[in-house]
Amino acid sequence: MMKNIKRFSAVTIIGLVLLMFNSCDDNSEIFTISAPTAPILSELNFTDLELDAVNTANPAVTLNWIEADYGQQASINYAIQFSNDDAFTAPVTAATVTGLSSITLSVNEVNAAAGNAGLNPFEWSTLYIRVIASLGSLNNEASNSNTIQVNVYPYFNYVFNDYYLVGNGVAPGWNNNNNNPFLFRDESDSNVFYYTGFFNNAGGYDEGRFKVLETKGLWQPQWGVTDSEGSDDPSTSGDIAGNPGTQSDDPGRFGVPSSGFYTFTINFASKKYTLEPFDATGITSPTSLTLTGSSTADITMNALAFDGHIWYATAVRLTPGDVTFLTNSGASLGSTTSFSGVATDGGGAIPVIVEDDYDVWFNDLTGRYILIPLNI
Repeated sequence: MMKNIKRFSAVTIIGLVLLMFNSCDDNSEIFTISAPTAPILSELNFTDLELDAVNTANPAVTLNWIEADYGQQASINYAIQFSNDDAFTAPVTAATVTGLSSITLSVNEVNAAAGNAGLNPFEWSTLYIRVIASLGSLNNEASNSNTIQVNVYPYFNYVFNDYYLVGNGVAPGWNNNNNNPFLFRDESDSNVFYYTGFFNNAGGYDEGRFKVLETKGLWQPQWGVTDSEGSDDPSTSGDIAGNPGTQSDDPGRFGVPSSGFYTFTINFASKKYTLEPFDATGITSPTSLTLTGSSTADITMNALAFDGHIWYATAVRLTPGDVTFLTNSGASLGSTTSFSGVATDGGGAIPVIVEDDYDVWFNDLTGRYILIPLNI
């Protein structure tokens, strides 16, 4: 049987002298490959892999394979894929290598990829693994290996991004590490965040301004408007820009035209924002707020001096269990969604599914809360 032959043309540069003479000769070389023989992934010599949440840099698994054969000497790319089903319906690439036939993945790498593939933390699940060979920067002529499997017990994989405010229109001023208030993540769409509260404009074009940052103490990544500073007129809606999310230079500033209460909504998937006035008339903050529940001893929450409707507690140790927000009047504010959501009186207990130190924020205007683990 004849082999299925593929041909690729790669232009070879003959030399600077020929370029100087504007040579028009076709000096192409033909690179011919056969239909690839797939890589063969070796079975593991164990069946169960319990991932250690303490020693996350330690090696977890070494994968070995017989290389693919394209009929020519070539530098072959290999992508290691994980899946929660043997059909690889939604595969996750755990790592990539070129020109090698083995790789060792750390505990953290396996845990992160297994979590992204849909394996639940703190329970045994089957993880399916394969290797995909390909050629070139465009990963042409992909060829899948056989599939192997292993039972994995992951620890918790925190997959969310968190964002906070900075600017002269909000509490911390232009200080990127000054107990900056966090945005409140939507409980069902992790790309959408809200902040309802007081924004200050002391007067003047450059006042009432703010941006969104991702890491305390760092100015990048930062998010703002697509207009450059100086032409970033305050607007109730528009497109967002980010350094480095959409560009290499810093974006312009969000802004409010006058002091007052507003709801800021930002969607990192659609790259859109809105900034609308909020009527806070008649909404009275509790005189005290306590974080309580089976996950912690009672913790007194603090209200921002800038805006008494925003409450926080920093570096609170929480263990698996649940928490609610208890007001001085006896209202028990909670919900059933972990990490973020909308708490209501009698709305349930907020699940805490992993032990860690947390920054906890609560907004009594909207009932929104966010619990941010600091070490995972």
